[in-house]
Amino acid sequence: VSTFPQNNMEIENDLAHHTFYVDFAPRGQLDLRIRPAQIRIIGSDEGRIVVRVGGRQGRDSKDVEARFEKHGNSGVLEVKGRPRNDVSITVQVPRELSLVVRVFAGDVEVRDVVGDKDVELNFGALTIGVGDVNDYSTVKASVSSGEIDAKPFGASHGGLFRSLEKSGSGKYRLRAYVGAGRLTLE
Repeated sequence: VSTFPQNNMEIENDLAHHTFYVDFAPRGQLDLRIRPAQIRIIGSDEGRIVVRVGGRQGRDSKDVEARFEKHGNSGVLEVKGRPRNDVSITVQVPRELSLVVRVFAGDVEVRDVVGDKDVELNFGALTIGVGDVNDYSTVKASVSSGEIDAKPFGASHGGLFRSLEKSGSGKYRLRAYVGAGRLTLE
């Protein structure tokens, strides 16, 4: 891992062969920008971020890169590189945090994260483990073309321009968007 303390940036240029670790305190805000892949974002009780690459072609890659930049209690993690197919990426994050995720395409799963969640996927399948539905003050979920399955919130819709909006007394916000594909809140 290369570290540049003057701008709080850490880089791992060979993520396929080296796991990326960086300290990150709970209750911060983390923005994830991840290349297309099968992606699992999992909350953990550890105060750090861990990124691993796998899949049939993931271990053969020589240019999957993780770049993390920290500013106070906020951070931005970007994972990019090739190959385009048969790659899985697992990102372990502190369980309690405010999470923003942007992915162009893939199969994305978010589990065991407590806090605000703002997740966008242009194409593919997005599954978010919501935990206790009473923890949310606002829930906004939408799909331009595809299906929303949100059983914990009493909704399931298919077709074009489907959405779900709920208000509650909780303290967290949930926003989820899929351009074309499937959105599951469970």
